[in-house]
Amino acid sequence: MADIDDERVLSIIEKYLSENRDPYLILGELKEGMDIVGERFSNNEYFLVELVLSADVFKRAMEKLEPVLFTTGKSSKSGKVVIGTVQGDVHYIGKNLVVAFLKSNGFEVYDLGEDVPPEKFIEKLKETNAKILALSGLITTTHDIMKKTIEALEKAGMKGSVKVMIGGGSIDQSIMEYTGADAFGKDAMSAVELSRKFIAESK
Repeated sequence: MADIDDERVLSIIEKYLSENRDPYLILGELKEGMDIVGERFSNNEYFLVELVLSADVFKRAMEKLEPVLFTTGKSSKSGKVVIGTVQGDVHYIGKNLVVAFLKSNGFEVYDLGEDVPPEKFIEKLKETNAKILALSGLITTTHDIMKKTIEALEKAGMKGSVKVMIGGGSIDQSIMEYTGADAFGKDAMSAVELSRKFIAESK
């Protein structure tokens, strides 16, 4: 995983599954690989292209692993996150990176995709009882949609129980304050840290 060798990763997973190995241990090994990718990125050994490739390999690995993970009946230890790129924006690379890093750290992630209207986020939060909402948007017009989504959360009476983090493009402290979000993340790794912090605070 750390070397982003997709064929080897997928063939090893198939071999392990055929040997009935614990899927959570396989996920743990994938996570170690993703952690190394993150470290190499932080140390400027890997760049955005490697991060994107690693997220793609991880996604394909999870397609094989998830059906087995769900049948074991263990619930996610880390917590649940609803995520999507907000209405009016179809960028997905940053969001997909966040999804991959959250999943590799044990979070149960509900990815609603791109161009997601506020009511879809609210519906999914109610359905899953997730306590974290992650909103992604790369273009500046999405800041107003993020604000509307958080206002919809307030109207639904969920603002106190659901923590909202935002990310993408030019998002900073001032945009966070404008939208009413609880935090903003600069990259996929900071999204994991924020999610851990939110879950710890809710206990």
